[in-house]
Amino acid sequence: MKTLSKSLSRVLAHLLLLLLAGTGLTAQAGTTYAKTRYPIVLVHGMSGFDTILGVDYFYKVPDDLRANGAVVLVAEVSQFNDNTVRGEQLLKQMKQWAAAKGYKKFNLIAHSQGGPTARYVAGVAPGLVASLTSVGSPHAMPKEDASNNPLGQLLTNYAKVVAAAGATIDWLSGNSNLPQDPAALQQWAENTEAFNAQFPDGRPTSYCGAGPERSTKTGIYYYSATGNKAKTNGWDVSDVAMMEVEGVPSDGLVPVCSTHWGKVLRDDFPWNHFDEMNHVFGLLGSGAPDPVAFYRTQANRLKFKLL
Repeated sequence: MKTLSKSLSRVLAHLLLLLLAGTGLTAQAGTTYAKTRYPIVLVHGMSGFDTILGVDYFYKVPDDLRANGAVVLVAEVSQFNDNTVRGEQLLKQMKQWAAAKGYKKFNLIAHSQGGPTARYVAGVAPGLVASLTSVGSPHAMPKEDASNNPLGQLLTNYAKVVAAAGATIDWLSGNSNLPQDPAALQQWAENTEAFNAQFPDGRPTSYCGAGPERSTKTGIYYYSATGNKAKTNGWDVSDVAMMEVEGVPSDGLVPVCSTHWGKVLRDDFPWNHFDEMNHVFGLLGSGAPDPVAFYRTQANRLKFKLL
């Protein structure tokens, strides 16, 4: 009877799993799909945060990656400052994590300004970086076009508002001591060429071109992706903040060509700048792919690169 009972239990358990799979209710928790060799560090962009009132900047992304086997760490750097300051803040956190847990390297996945911020770390401490994936990041903006794109217009016309917003976000996320300097941020945005000359690893061969997947100098793997739509969902309040400039394809904030760095995974996702990190609260355009799935798939790609 005990053997029969155990057999029936197994059959019922399998039937339940099949039924759940048929309804799409099964979770991927407990899988190793996203289990990379090195921890994943999520790096927020301009005006970003780690979490506010329990809401992640990368909405639902950390939990999904962890449910699929990844070790995920979330950085907190200045909301509005240049990449040297933000990069040093990120590097300090990485060294602390390495000392506490014995981590040897990290996979950096960054959104928006988090991309060049992470590149600073890859430049000054390449031994700590296994890979760098940037999403919607303003890597390069020709000087003559610095003010003729959504990001340049924002920094030029709303500098004081930007500074106040940064201080408020910093306070809400529980960090009241991170320096905010939108003037330094604007100076970097107007002269990305000098920054790129200092930190060229992964650089495309031409503006709007692609760079190497793996650097022959440092061994770091570089990937990039972006959305290309400013307005995606009428119910999404973030659409109001997205700007369009005639003749400059962008995600509503960063020109598409500016986001290219390393291997370009895709530069035509039907997402705006907020959709790229699954905000606001996952509201997307009709038929748009799930951003959370993008991050999970990228983790799987890194896993099979043994990173």
